[in-house]
Parts: sequence; C-alpha cells; structure tokens
Amino acid sequence: MTRLPPGATVRRDAGLYGYERALRRAGMDLIAGVDEAGRGACAGPLVAGAAILKPGKSGEIPGLADSKLLTEKARERVYAHVVKKALAWAVVVIESDECDRLGMHVANVEALRRAVALLDVPAEYVLTDGFPVDGLGVPGLAVWKGDRVAACISAASVLAKVTRDRIMVDLDREHPAYDFKTHKGYITDGHAAALTEHGPCPQHRMRFVNVRRAAGIEVDPALEEVEHEPSVGQEPSVEQGPSVEQEPSVELVETTPPSVAELVVSTRVEPTPTHGTSGARGESA
Repeated sequence: MTRLPPGATVRRDAGLYGYERALRRAGMDLIAGVDEAGRGACAGPLVAGAAILKPGKSGEIPGLADSKLLTEKARERVYAHVVKKALAWAVVVIESDECDRLGMHVANVEALRRAVALLDVPAEYVLTDGFPVDGLGVPGLAVWKGDRVAACISAASVLAKVTRDRIMVDLDREHPAYDFKTHKGYITDGHAAALTEHGPCPQHRMRFVNVRRAAGIEVDPALEEVEHEPSVGQEPSVEQGPSVEQEPSVELVETTPPSVAELVVSTRVEPTPTHGTSGARGESA
C-alpha cells in the first residue's frame, strides 16, 4: 500500500504523532513503525527495530526524534523510555556474514520483516521509513523521512541504533585496531587508514568495494557492478553538526538472487548485548 487508508488524513502541522492519530481515526489501532541501523556501514551487523506505541498521551515518548538527530546520551534516555512505555517492541540483528551472503537490500528487507513478526502484539498496520516493504502480512505505508515525521518509526530507529552502537562498542574490544566504538563501522579517515594497515577483520562486509580492495581482492567491473567510489564520512548526528545524509560505503550489487531456502534461514535471532551484560539479540517485549 502506498496511500493511507480511507478516512486517514495527516495534516502538515500534525506533529510527530500525526500518522498514528490519523490511522486510529480510520480504525487502525495497532500501528507499528520499523527502521534499521547500519545499512551504510562496511563493518558490523545490520540491526532492525520495530515498535508499537500506546495511543494518546500515555504513548508519547519524552525526547523522541530521529535517532540521528539525538546525542548519544539522549538516545540512551529515549531508548529506556521506548522499552518501558511501548505497547510492544522488537529488535533483530543480522550479522555481517549474513549481510554478505544475502546482499544489503535483501538483508535489510528480511530484518524489517523479522522485527515486525517478533512483536508480541500483532500489528494491524506498518509504517516504514522511505521505501515499501512487502511480506509483512498487514497493510503498510512507506513514509519519506519517516524517522523524522512518524513517532513509531522514530522509536524503531532509536531501538535499532542504540542496540547497534552497543554491539559496535563490544566489537571494539575484540578488534581494537579499527576503533569501532567511535565510527560504528562507517568509513571515516581513521577507519580507512586502519583497513589499509591491517586489512579487514571478520566483522567487515566483503561485498563492499573498499573492504575488498583492503583485502587485496581485485574488483572486476566486467563481472560485478559498482555504484561509485566509497566516500569518507561518519554517520551523521547532532554531535557532528548539521545533519547530512550518510553516504554509504560502496556495496557490490548482487549478481545471483538468493533462493527461497536461503531466505528462510537468512536471519539469526540472538541475544542483544547491553552495557556490561548480555541480553537478547532478537529481543521483543
């Protein structure tokens, strides 16, 4: 579905909770937002979050906004509020080797589907960030800049980013040469220099051109299509100044689609690490 259902109209000044209010007026009470973190990184997992917020004032999350517009401390505070106040929430992690096997687009779509499916309360309608996702089993709408204009998507983006950032901090302890705790797997000057000096580690995504070159694997443009040269720049956030769209590391476009059997086993649902402890990595509540 690419339009809101009949009876649902969102005014431009409706605010962050306008989509949910409009959908509830149209009879949709259980509205899930879903978003991912880490698609443009060349190292570390892809993480998807999904959230259903309660209706009315009881469902409003203090400080909620697009995760990229929040400071790290603010994201942690909002994360705690979402986990405590959401009617249902879930997080799914797809490891870097699975991202390599499936390709980023297939892995991304599969993660979003799994996050919605893991919700303890089944959604009646799903809002996605930027592009439509089929296979959700319920109607949905792709919302342009959804993590900035729809509360449930913003909540999902915070769940995904905080979970992934915590994972990258843990991975930094295992692979200190790459400074994952700082750039979270995105390609920065320091990350590029570490790749050149040390080559890729098991957490790097070998589908990405800059990683393959660092590994000494020749990129044959006649066999594998390349979008453009990788750019250097960390994922945007308010700590770095004005928000600018993240330029992804370059991924090699998949030449052979995965089979149905591969998709069935494509995502591992595992425990999600928290500060100092290990919790559920495919977690829901």
